Amino acid sequence: MNFTRRDTLILAAAASALSLCGIATANAAEGDMVDVNKLMAPAGDLADHVLGSDTAPVTVIEYASPTCPHCAAFSNNVKPAFIEAYVNTGKVKYIARPFVRNVLDAAVFMLAEASGPTNYHNVVSTYFRTQTQWATSETPRDAILDIAKQLGFTQESFDAALTNQALFTGMEAVREQALNEFGLAGTPTFYINGKTLSGDKSLEQLAAEIDPLIPADFVPSTDNAVPATVPPETPLPVETAPGTVPAVSPIAPEATAPAAPPAPAAPAAPAAPAAQ
Repeated sequence: MNFTRRDTLILAAAASALSLCGIATANAAEGDMVDVNKLMAPAGDLADHVLGSDTAPVTVIEYASPTCPHCAAFSNNVKPAFIEAYVNTGKVKYIARPFVRNVLDAAVFMLAEASGPTNYHNVVSTYFRTQTQWATSETPRDAILDIAKQLGFTQESFDAALTNQALFTGMEAVREQALNEFGLAGTPTFYINGKTLSGDKSLEQLAAEIDPLIPADFVPSTDNAVPATVPPETPLPVETAPGTVPAVSPIAPEATAPAAPPAPAAPAAPAAPAAQ
């Protein structure tokens, strides 16, 4: 079964909106600086998903898309070591931001948000690990649902997550701000204390930008650090806030997508109204 207006109205509207092509009003080059105050004030009503200490000397913001193979390569091959070396030591505060390029991206981010803040990063990383299963499937809805069920969703909570109009509107606002204010031109894009880095980066490339920003007298600390993933043998906690669902456990890693040049960012466009 494919996504239809009948069972996922918001995603159908998203597909209509994202099929309209245009050009971002700004394009930031590698190394360009972006206003940090604006970066730290994301558009819309979505809360940032933060890992690490609030007192970290370096802030790294990543805009990523679940269907982007370059984002998957970073998430699968580089991010775990990056989290261990920089986030869990208190050197870096890492912020994950959604960039919706297509209807499948919207679905994954909506499920991650519905899982609650404790489980958000695990849901996103799970879909990156299994990208080759669902992103090219002839029945993407079924493939995404199968993985969602392993993460604790039911058919009912899955459907509810994909018809959250307010959430989709918020993700649109985040995307448009990244395109029009920050000049984002592809995914993944990183902002390191405001400096633009695009494309999937190696740990060494990130270290070359981060290390000079860490004070010489900085004392590594694990205080307030939050691990990026939950060990497979540890069940994830159940969220109790209204509208959230429990995640059960991570899914075993799959083959990652090959590295390639940065994927072009999908331009913003107004969302079509949901069908009545």
